[in-house]
Amino acid sequence: MDKRFSYVDHLYCPKCSKKYDAMKVNNLCTCGSPLLAMYDVEGLKENADKQEISRRDGNMWRYSEFLPVADPQNIVTLGEGYTPLLEMDSLGEKLHLNNLMIKNEGLNPTGTFKARGAAAGVSKAKELGISNIAIPTNGNAGAAWATYSAKAGLGAYVVMPNNAPMITRSECTAAGAHLYLVDGRINDAGVIVGKLCEKYGLFEVSTLKEPYRLEGKKTMGYEIMEQLDWKPPDVILYPTGGGLGLIGIHKAMKELKEVGWIDDANTRLVSVQAEGCAPIVDAWKNKRRESDLWEDSYTVAFGMNVPKSLGDFLVLDALYETGGYALSVSDEEILEAQAMVGHNEGLFVSPEGASTIAGIRKLVDNGWIDKNERVVALNTGAGIKYPKSVTVDAPMLKPEEEITL
Repeated sequence: MDKRFSYVDHLYCPKCSKKYDAMKVNNLCTCGSPLLAMYDVEGLKENADKQEISRRDGNMWRYSEFLPVADPQNIVTLGEGYTPLLEMDSLGEKLHLNNLMIKNEGLNPTGTFKARGAAAGVSKAKELGISNIAIPTNGNAGAAWATYSAKAGLGAYVVMPNNAPMITRSECTAAGAHLYLVDGRINDAGVIVGKLCEKYGLFEVSTLKEPYRLEGKKTMGYEIMEQLDWKPPDVILYPTGGGLGLIGIHKAMKELKEVGWIDDANTRLVSVQAEGCAPIVDAWKNKRRESDLWEDSYTVAFGMNVPKSLGDFLVLDALYETGGYALSVSDEEILEAQAMVGHNEGLFVSPEGASTIAGIRKLVDNGWIDKNERVVALNTGAGIKYPKSVTVDAPMLKPEEEITL
């Protein structure tokens, strides 16, 4: 038996099929495409055991055979992953669904699903001997990479829009990162980071410009399948900015099918975007393979404000291959859905997570989702990271006053 900690085999370009060594530092393929980590399927079939995995610690590293870090000594962890898959009975009743669940990523370290990608990416960077990373971010990814870089002893250079959530700036500063603000959007931050890396030799960890953030994100898909006893749900909805989580869940399902842990799944993936920034929706409606740059983008769901994603073709492939759907929701619908989740289930979700609930309402109303289907919505972050998304209207009392109901 060839029992290894990881069965990572090589990196692969989904556009030109060129292969790269997974134990060397790589960013993009020479053709400009992102690179994907590929695994020894036959080795996994022979040696990986889902029953053994179920007995391991409750974090994302329980799936180590399917993750890219070859030596466990290089793992940088704060306990990320294995977040709960919560049944939403009251909310489901409101939405006319009999089996609605929310995967609550807000319980991750740093309060969002970004912790998964940072844990995998920083761990692999450590393994490859990288000493400094640089990242453009809408806020939460930068906070996560700064946090895990501090844990690993790496230098972190973070560039974010000046209107990013204030708490994410504080997180970066608390972790000792070098933080810079730009008067623009994440694409503008990306240009600055690209120049910084070229000039000073830093390792760029922008979305899909390094191969390993995706591997951490895909563990959401592994967990959903395990938490449902390896019986895939009918629909998974994902709030889409750069789209890495949706790409990761799709990759997870394909890998699990290859090793025979799940049957041929009919899970349909849904990309939910904000009306103020919906390049994937526009491309999907017009049956294109890539999206156009979305001009003058804006949304209260700040993490979804990505005018053009490097991995847009992979998001669209996931939708086309699964018979999925792409739709946009307004900021008003997002905030209404956020309140609905809180009032009915006591769960304070992020605006991004709330967008999936707004999307469900539309897809149930138009008949695309049937009331008896098993539906999983991803809440990608804790609502407390977005305090301005909720308006507090509480009367002020004097000490001697009484409350009359």
